Amino acid sequence: MAHWLVKSEPAKYSFEDLQRDGKTVWDGVRNNAAALHLKDEVLYYHSQEGLAVVGIAKVVKAAFLDPSDPAGRFVAVELAAVKPLPRPVTLAEMKASPALKGLEMIRQGRLSVSPVRDAEWAAILEMAGA
Repeated sequence: MAHWLVKSEPAKYSFEDLQRDGKTVWDGVRNNAAALHLKDEVLYYHSQEGLAVVGIAKVVKAAFLDPSDPAGRFVAVELAAVKPLPRPVTLAEMKASPALKGLEMIRQGRLSVSPVRDAEWAAILEMAGA
């Protein structure tokens, strides 16, 4: 699976911060499957506040040792902003969409990184007007 969704609290690091900075080390990777496959474009989701997919980012540096993990057990990736979505897609909208009933982010809401199937990716982009 080439698509993923990553969550970030906008008060800590928003999509606007990523756009301003150009790229960042994203150290939220604790899922072993994600660590192996997180390589292409990702949906950027604002958690805690906003609760919406707000942009698309790209993995510009694949998994490497997470500099914030002193035990060396976890990995990080480097993300760069691609573009904001024309319209944020809220969690409520995603939950209401039959096309997204199997979306892992909804099924396992605590995951900070989750896979997105091609059809789900297309549905979210359509909902955003992209």
